Amino acid sequence: MRLHRTANFLYRKRIPFLPRAIYVLQYLVSNSAIPASVQIGKRTKFAYRGIGLVIHKEAVIGDDCMIGQGMTIGGRSKHIAVPIIGNNVYMGAGCRVLGPITIGDNVIIGPNSVVLEDIPSNCIVVGIPARIIKTGIKVEDFV
Repeated sequence: MRLHRTANFLYRKRIPFLPRAIYVLQYLVSNSAIPASVQIGKRTKFAYRGIGLVIHKEAVIGDDCMIGQGMTIGGRSKHIAVPIIGNNVYMGAGCRVLGPITIGDNVIIGPNSVVLEDIPSNCIVVGIPARIIKTGIKVEDFV
């Protein structure tokens, strides 16, 4: 996460070479693709230091999220927009969040789920494709 924050800072300051060098270092160390242009909120954490993460360069991730290993957050063919993820979202290992969708606040996405549609706040989703199994939750009770 520190590497990404440093790369993002340099990217915003329009320093050309260093963000790319950090991206390559990050790829070599944790086998993850997290471009410097990704907007990641405060206190968001990567499980196992982000091993196997692939995040689209235009994705937006809110504050206080937990991102599991082996995840993909990206686009889908024939769609230009990419996911916007709210605050306090727990994304289990191996899940996929794809396409022009919005994930609300206080959401739990189960491991290996494939999210292809908008998800409202305060719910749990699981499955392929992901479906809502519980609403009106408090994330603190589950994580």
